[in-house]
Amino acid sequence: MHAVSHQFSPEDMAQIATALDEAGIDTIEIGHGDGLGGTSYQYGFARASDEEYLKAVSGVLKYAKLDVLLLPGIGTKKDLEFAAKYNAKVARIATHVTEADVGEQHIKLAKELGMEAIGFLMMSHMVTPEKVVEQAKLFESYGADVVYVTDSAGAMVPVEIAARIRAVKEAVSIPVGHHAHNNLSLALANTLAAIEAGADMVDGTCKGLGAGAGNTQTEVLVAVLNKLGYETGVDLYKIMDVADDIVAPKMKRPQVIDKNSLSIGYAGVYGSFLLHAERAAEKFGVDARDILIELGQRKTVGGQEDMIIDVAYELSKK
Repeated sequence: MHAVSHQFSPEDMAQIATALDEAGIDTIEIGHGDGLGGTSYQYGFARASDEEYLKAVSGVLKYAKLDVLLLPGIGTKKDLEFAAKYNAKVARIATHVTEADVGEQHIKLAKELGMEAIGFLMMSHMVTPEKVVEQAKLFESYGADVVYVTDSAGAMVPVEIAARIRAVKEAVSIPVGHHAHNNLSLALANTLAAIEAGADMVDGTCKGLGAGAGNTQTEVLVAVLNKLGYETGVDLYKIMDVADDIVAPKMKRPQVIDKNSLSIGYAGVYGSFLLHAERAAEKFGVDARDILIELGQRKTVGGQEDMIIDVAYELSKK
């Protein structure tokens, strides 16, 4: 929900989830953009609580699995237990690409709760394929059912995605997934590169709704995969209707690649920093691009949103 400042109502979420379910989407992730427990001053207050979102969506799904995101340090084990009570079947445990060990206890708890556990390696552009493999193998050793190579900054090009996916596929025995962002206008190309390199699972959002310039656009991805001969199980017309008739009217602004979202991909900065950087730029009278480039040079990672204000303030004093 980054792109709408986490302001979908439970009713909005239930309406979208119902339509996605009917279109044939097999897994639907819900909640605050920073996952369970994310609603806060630092990450942004959601319109409703985790419980309200979970209750609204779990009551309408007939076929799809309910998926929740948890970033250790933001969400807790208690949050995960709570989500399981509302029939969440999939837990994405997201850590920085060098910190899979931070998610060990959460992966193991998800398994104990009967959930499908996904190890989600964020900001994978920041390290070599060999380092991604090392961390993927850790997630596998903790019992993860799937491991994701995630381009959280939308900073990679297809050859880089393919190299990481291929390396991980060769090293682990569990399915491998990919989550793309569109800051360099490469989300679809990178998703296709991941599939061609052996990815078993890929993500998308209707209208590309997501942090920065958004994610791989689900309805476009389905159309392209149909043309390539892949069987997705998703009804193309229905997913188009979800995007145009339900999601689009709820968006604050179209998902476009403007100068600031492009700067995120260019600098390799976590995608959710965009709106925070734009607000800080306005407050301190500086260029949001300068903030994002400086954050990239400092190698900031997801969860360090507090650094945005620091950088904006420092730039305003120069």
